[in-house]
Amino acid sequence: MLSLEADPVVNLQVFETLSSSNQTAWELLEQGAPAGTVVLALRQEAGRGQWGRPWVSAAGGLYFSIGLEPDLPVAAAAQLTLCSAWGIATALRQVPARLSGVEQGVPVQLKWLNDLVLSGRKLGGILTETRLHQGRIKQAVIGVGINWKNPVPATGITLRSFLETQPVPLIESLEMLAAIAIAGLLAGYQRWQQTDLNLLLTDYFNLLAHRDRPIPLATGRATLIGISPRGELRVRVQPDTITDAAAPEVEILLPPGAINLGYESCGT
Repeated sequence: MLSLEADPVVNLQVFETLSSSNQTAWELLEQGAPAGTVVLALRQEAGRGQWGRPWVSAAGGLYFSIGLEPDLPVAAAAQLTLCSAWGIATALRQVPARLSGVEQGVPVQLKWLNDLVLSGRKLGGILTETRLHQGRIKQAVIGVGINWKNPVPATGITLRSFLETQPVPLIESLEMLAAIAIAGLLAGYQRWQQTDLNLLLTDYFNLLAHRDRPIPLATGRATLIGISPRGELRVRVQPDTITDAAAPEVEILLPPGAINLGYESCGT
């Protein structure tokens, strides 16, 4: 259960247009801004996604970055993305409907490693950048993009279009979405710091959109069984029974980027 009872204290700075909210967050940290500083842009001219891909950031979407000061080994860097994605998804899932006796949120799921999924399509993404000191991660900027009412590709969805199909209003403005997402990210980060990591990994895995679907691999068909502390996908592989009927099932770890799980709407 995600607790959002206490409003997080953040230093929020809002900009009309930025090249990249992550870049500006790093600049502010270098100037002495405290951990918890949030940079929000109404649009970005050079937003970045995972693996260096451009993130189209037209007006109408939510784009923000937050500077943090974790202390963890380099190998555990993916945990920052896992807890952030889980926190935002959980916060959206827990938004109550304004209807007496009914509580239902936005049924957001996760696509490994860093995407928010709604109705089988991409709702948003997370980009985590880190800096080292004496071999450990001491600073991080976590960038978030969520589609509100901005243009999206065929594999995307806007939260506004989904909410218009619901019988009661859940989130009524971009400002409300920003408050929910920022609080959710910080609550996920706090839970990562204060709870058993295995519990967080299990909760993250339980929100995976592809959790109950077999995954085809070159070595056979795979079933997802969990997430490792390094952010790797744990899969159980059943070898091709035609070519090697006697081969046993094995568990392997897939590093981030090893496979693309795709989106249901485009059949990949």
